[in-house]
Amino acid sequence: MMFRQTGMACAVMSLAGLSTVAHGAERPNILFAFGDDFGRYASVYAQIEKNNELCKLVDTPNFDRIAREGVLFTNAHVPAPSSTACRSSLLSGQYFWRTGMGANLWGDWNDSIPSYPLLLEDNGYTIGFSYKAWGPGHPLNAPYGGEAKKFQKRGGKFGSFSQEVTKRGKETPAGKDYDSAKQMLYKEVAGNFEDFLATCTDGVPFCYWWGPTNTHRAWQRGSGKELWGIDPDKLKGIMPSFLPDVPEIREDFADYLGEVMAFDRGLGALIEVLEREGLMGNTMIVVSGDHGIPGFPRGKCNLYDLGTRVALAVRYPATVKGGRVIEDFINLMDLAPTFLEYGETAIPDVMTGRSFRNILDGGASGRVDPERDYVVTGKERHVPDARDGFLPYPQRAIVTSEYKYIRNFMPMREPMGTLETDFRDLDGGPTKQWFLLHYYDTRYAREIQLAFAKRPYEELYDRVRDEWEVNNLAYDPAYQQVRRELSAKLDSVLIAAEDPRMSEEVAEFDYMPYTRPTRERN
Repeated sequence: MMFRQTGMACAVMSLAGLSTVAHGAERPNILFAFGDDFGRYASVYAQIEKNNELCKLVDTPNFDRIAREGVLFTNAHVPAPSSTACRSSLLSGQYFWRTGMGANLWGDWNDSIPSYPLLLEDNGYTIGFSYKAWGPGHPLNAPYGGEAKKFQKRGGKFGSFSQEVTKRGKETPAGKDYDSAKQMLYKEVAGNFEDFLATCTDGVPFCYWWGPTNTHRAWQRGSGKELWGIDPDKLKGIMPSFLPDVPEIREDFADYLGEVMAFDRGLGALIEVLEREGLMGNTMIVVSGDHGIPGFPRGKCNLYDLGTRVALAVRYPATVKGGRVIEDFINLMDLAPTFLEYGETAIPDVMTGRSFRNILDGGASGRVDPERDYVVTGKERHVPDARDGFLPYPQRAIVTSEYKYIRNFMPMREPMGTLETDFRDLDGGPTKQWFLLHYYDTRYAREIQLAFAKRPYEELYDRVRDEWEVNNLAYDPAYQQVRRELSAKLDSVLIAAEDPRMSEEVAEFDYMPYTRPTRERN
């Protein structure tokens, strides 16, 4: 056995007896599967949400299993819909604006900020990761211990899943066979995890981060249908209403959903290793992603639900009763103090995230903690910088079950960049190319405006009646009380968490080094 836990109850218990493990008997192993741009797509969501047509198109048996045997969250949001900012927040357990340069893509990591993996390591955990943990940023993967904690000798091809599988498909009389190429990549995932487990010591818990990047741009065009059987025509009429319902964009969305299915199969490879090694009983498995779909307007880099709302499932049979759906609002920065609490490690006072172990161990479903009735998210800068002729686009939002209130602190600035700078905050791909080619096409004036136009200081959306958040109610007389209440609540959170946008006349994010070119990492 690569990883020996002969002293642990989980290694000798039968699967049927896992639910009888005593509360707090062991510190759990932690396996965190975190998909880059993974969004909120899993077939289990279609089972509990009657109108979730997009999730009906994917088959994610492994995510579904974690949700079925554990807890599925319906209102999980990222602290920021941008990779470095989100991960800085998640790893530190703090709002992104408290992480210095980590608030921006390609930012530097300040090693004076405590991160949960290093705190767990100091308290006896063995830590490691494969693929992407914190990057892009400098020093690379610093809050997870740097490259010394990276386990990737078996390869890193999974991050280019559709390209690798397409290239290695074998011709057969019945057409191309892609199964052997897929299996090669699943073996890579399992092998990297096995290499990590081989370094672990008997009786010592581990904390492992699996961070594949295949759901990040770019992916092989047409791969959704070719590799996974997702027919782009099945997306007709069910994509977000602000996207032109045209073949190119439907195909692009289908290809993304194919990568979601690939992520799920990689998760399955990790689960197989845990089962083979007898580690499923005392391993907490958590699955989520760092923001929504890339390369589609109002998704990644935006505070609309398509950009901030993500999948989240947690399985830990030792103390967490399975088969539950939780509607409480979770900010992914809450994971850090949750992991620390389970790891019996002190939670630093600087963490603004709140552990939700009480929800996981409590056994209830639906709305559990009355204080978790909202989440705050935001953004400063993603790709653009001062070279583009404009500064960061600062936004903050508060989300409740009924409404979303967004404040655009600098509405005179361009939210996604300009046509002259190729709208740099929208990832490249077929959908972006389509928008650029049709930018002056009056048939799509509404979609173009929703994607790229300047936005007002305040936005307010009815999340119950306006699923895709396109009807701004902030200036509707009938909604002024709602607007004022949410604005005041947002203010109180930002002030308490020392957001520079509230405490400084001109925020530090508008100056160097925050506005330096994004590729200058030193």
